[in-house]
Amino acid sequence: MQKRILIVDDEPAIRDMVAFALRKGDYEPAHAGDAREAQESIADRVPDLILLDWMLPGTSGIELARRWRRDDLTREVPIIMLTARGEENDRVGGLEAGVDDYVVKPFSARELLARIRAVMRRSRDDDEDGSVSVGALRIDGTAHRVFAHGEPVQIGPTEYRLLHFFMTHPERVYTRTQLLDHVWGGNVYVEERTVDVHIRRLRKTLEPSALDNMVQTVRGAGYRFSAAV
Repeated sequence: MQKRILIVDDEPAIRDMVAFALRKGDYEPAHAGDAREAQESIADRVPDLILLDWMLPGTSGIELARRWRRDDLTREVPIIMLTARGEENDRVGGLEAGVDDYVVKPFSARELLARIRAVMRRSRDDDEDGSVSVGALRIDGTAHRVFAHGEPVQIGPTEYRLLHFFMTHPERVYTRTQLLDHVWGGNVYVEERTVDVHIRRLRKTLEPSALDNMVQTVRGAGYRFSAAV
């Protein structure tokens, strides 16, 4: 079955252009012009990935991303933001809202498909990872779930990958560049500050279980995961 990708953009010309590129890449496109249409499409069938425009009528793309990250149905669906906003703070804002990647307009079909394949590949690789336990944290790789003190933890897809890497490589210090290579992949361009954003989100995810201090900052070096806190 073809992977279904939901395009959420209020400009029909953009949707048509993106849909054409998706079909060329052997994906099945679905269209939505605003938040209501997006919700209706998701209710009909949960997509494998969402391409989400930053600027939408009514509810913004950022608000939609936050909403979907809180919803059990869409929490683990990868989101790529389509945005004309090139400033660093705007990109970081999108990442903090739960977006996995972003493409700045105008973009080429080739760049868009490369980003989609990279995000889809990372998500697929997660499903093949095994289970691992460190201290009070446990990952069930088969079920793709995280548990803290035996209780399930709601976690986004990028934070899941980051946590799995940390838990399978504990007590070692990794620079931002090394984490980008291992978690995001060396063939994908992502800024180093992206690592800091997802570290903060991972800590926030673990904070209710009082396990956020397992993700440690090593000043001047990078980050380390340790059960010895």
